[in-house]
Amino acid sequence: MRSLVLALGILASGPALATGLEIDVKGVANGTITIDLLEDVAPGHVAQITALAREGAYDGVVFHRVIDGFMAQTGDVEFGRAGGDMRRAGTGGSNRPDLKAEFSDLPFERGTVGMARSQSPHSANSQFFIMFAPAPHLNGQYTVVGRVTGGMEIVDKIRRGRGPNGAVTGAPDTMTRVRVID
Repeated sequence: MRSLVLALGILASGPALATGLEIDVKGVANGTITIDLLEDVAPGHVAQITALAREGAYDGVVFHRVIDGFMAQTGDVEFGRAGGDMRRAGTGGSNRPDLKAEFSDLPFERGTVGMARSQSPHSANSQFFIMFAPAPHLNGQYTVVGRVTGGMEIVDKIRRGRGPNGAVTGAPDTMTRVRVID
């Protein structure tokens, strides 16, 4: 039945939104992280993430900001490529427009995936972060896009950054391949 519903959705309104991502990680952490995307909570953000993943834009992008006990951030498809100038990692986005905030009442708990943004609530683009621990101060302030459903032990091993902003120097862990799963 689900196949029929998906097929009808594709015929009626174009491609259906994906239900998740598989992220292969290499570095200090090695393995695959599975994320369930919440298209009913943040449809615009999920559409942007899945489009970028399908294009291969996330392949080779590093975890540039990792704060122990808080979160691991990645997704800078402009300046966050492995082997690039890591001083600029975290300052870029994609060639797609920034997104209007899709805040919800879902809490930022361990394993929650949220969209990174600047001071403007409507500035999320391609970067996202995965929570190591609950952070209630983020609730209602950032868009929740998904949850880790497999590989949290891989997330826990991602190389940590230093200093107050968690910048990762040297050889950050890399998303070698990001796949959309239905």
